[in-house]
Order: sequence, then C-alpha cells, then structure tokens
Amino acid sequence: MNRPSADAPPALFVSHGAPSLILEGGKACDFLAGLGARLGRPQAVLCVSAHWETNAPTVSAASSPETIHDFYGFPQALYAMRYPAPGAPELAARVKTLLDQAGMACALDPARGLDHGAWAPMKLIFPQADIPVAQLSIQQPLGPAHHLALGRALAPLRREGVLILGSGSAIHNLRELRRADRPEPWAAGFAGWLTRAVEAGDVEALLDYRATAPGAVRAHPRDEHFLPLFAALGAATDPKGTVLFDGFTYGNLGMQAYAWN
Repeated sequence: MNRPSADAPPALFVSHGAPSLILEGGKACDFLAGLGARLGRPQAVLCVSAHWETNAPTVSAASSPETIHDFYGFPQALYAMRYPAPGAPELAARVKTLLDQAGMACALDPARGLDHGAWAPMKLIFPQADIPVAQLSIQQPLGPAHHLALGRALAPLRREGVLILGSGSAIHNLRELRRADRPEPWAAGFAGWLTRAVEAGDVEALLDYRATAPGAVRAHPRDEHFLPLFAALGAATDPKGTVLFDGFTYGNLGMQAYAWN
C-alpha cells in the first residue's frame, strides 16, 4: 500500500463485519489485525461510522470517549470489551471548522462515545488504544453525493496526519446472511463490480451505484453501511483506489477494504 507522504495517511474504507468478528477470528479479522503495522502511526483517527446517524454532520468531542455496546444477543465477552483510546477534541473542532466552511453546518457532541463501527475495527487495527480518535456521523437520507462532498471538505486533515477511516460494509443485508463458505452469485457480482469501480476511480458509477451495480438493492437494502466509503473516496487525492482485502463472512456479508492516496 503506497502512502502519499510520510505525513499523509491514506483514506480508508473497511468493512467492520459482525460485532463478534473480533471473537470469531478468520481471514477478515486477521487482515484488520495486521493493518496497523502497514499503516504506521497517524496523529489521530477520524472514523466515519455507519452506526451513528444524525440529521446533520456531528462530530464527537469527548476527551475520553466511552465504549458503546450498540448490539444485542452476542457473547458476554463482547460486552466486557473496552477501547479506552483518548478522544480528540481539537480534531473535532477542526472537523467542524472545515465542514462549516464548506457549507455543511457541523455540530459538536461532547458526550458521544465510540460505537462498534468505530471501536471494533480500531481495537484490531490499533490495539494499544493510544491514538486519539473522533467519530463523525452519517446522514443516510442525503445519499452518496453528500458524503463524497463531506470527504472532500475533510481532505486537508490527511496532510495534518489524520487517518480518515470509513467503517461500514461493502455488502450489508442481514436477511441474506448464510452459514456458507462462499458468497452467492449476486453478492460476488456486486463485490466484483465494486472493486473494479474503485480501482478505476469511476466516481460517477459509484455515486450512481443503485443504477449501475448488479444486485445493488439486494447488497444494500438501505445504504447506511455503504456511505462511509464515499467519505473516504472524497478525501482521496487520487480517486483510483487499491484493494486491501477481498472476502466475505456469513456467506454474503462483504468484508472488502480499500485505500486511496
């Protein structure tokens, strides 16, 4: 994975999978656990998580964000996990400034913790929990173009050493989960289309994915888990991305991950 400079981390999109990924292990878990060594140490992380939806962009400004266990019915060991990373109030203020200047009025939330879309992958990528992290919400009704613009407004953060981490799912349809080793053809088809579009830097096709991608409605009945990808893409210097991981869990749950310089 290339880095644009020693001070500019890549923009990333990772599929965080089921909350239990960290307990169950497997190839996707191993990939995330090895990613930190490939990335190096950023100054801070701004995580755009699929699990925080608000009407307008909102950034967490807690100095010591709590670990939010926003899921039900999983093993007790998962609820005992904590990710005690320091918060990033100064980064949150910078995010607000950049978004306000771009005409996307941003709120600060001084109490918001880290939901599992943020802490679960972060616990694998940066297990020492010593890198400051802030979380940015998504606005699902506003769609891909809004999140692309949001990412573009935040691109200067990368030159300041901030890792912009979009955390969602390349394919996310909980009704289509299977106890299977391989994805069904519709899921494999969507994932293949997605990878080709990312590698080609075909921003227009990605923005119009519901019309251009095979199986799009089945892959994303609701697109909240796909929107963090557009925030990462918007923060890119080069729209042509690189595949970091290509795989599935629970049959059809896409775990693909991409990076952009």
